[in-house]
Amino acid sequence: MQSRPFLVLILFTLLSACAQVPDKNGGHYEYFTFENIAKTDIDVVADTHVKQNIEQLKLLATKLYKRNPKEWKKTQLKSREAAIARIFMQPFPSVNGKRSIDSIRLAFDERYKGDRVFAYIAGLASMLTTSYNEKNDFYMLDSLDAQKLYHAARNIEVAAWLLRTKRDNHGRLFLLSASSGNTIVNRSYERLFGKLIGQQDTLAQIIATKTHRTIKNVIQSAAQLVFFPV
Repeated sequence: MQSRPFLVLILFTLLSACAQVPDKNGGHYEYFTFENIAKTDIDVVADTHVKQNIEQLKLLATKLYKRNPKEWKKTQLKSREAAIARIFMQPFPSVNGKRSIDSIRLAFDERYKGDRVFAYIAGLASMLTTSYNEKNDFYMLDSLDAQKLYHAARNIEVAAWLLRTKRDNHGRLFLLSASSGNTIVNRSYERLFGKLIGQQDTLAQIIATKTHRTIKNVIQSAAQLVFFPV
């Protein structure tokens, strides 16, 4: 019985020794936390995808506020940066009591007079979070649904289409993005949405392979684009 405390001491000593890993130059050290012990490789991949998607959404918010500065100026906030920070509070905020796809729709509602970029990005962010089962950090016992992840990717496609095409009663785009007319096209928006969709689809395929599930693919025409429940 007396040997047990000694074995525990050895275990903590070994873990402490492993906690410092020299970098490739042998100079600095990287540390891991004991939380990492409870993560599988899939958990780490999921963590990375979630963080990348959040970064892409922040970039999209920045681009939209630059094209549509009147939106953040509708608020009482003093800067664009403050408006972006408001969107990415945790948990992601609701807009007029709406989250996920309902918040995205609100951005293109003629009756809505608030910050449309806020409604659009917060809706995308909360929709993606729902597809991750309301988590942004994954551990061994956590699970994801490949079909929900796939549906969220399709919803991003619908949201991108709405951003490009949805106009108010006067024929003006609700939010300026890729173009300001028929001749000027900014392809950076397409690349940004492409990354978001690709990352989500990749994670869906990884989870489907892990769980031995088949994803039910859907094909939508431009005239039939609809949001899927997540």
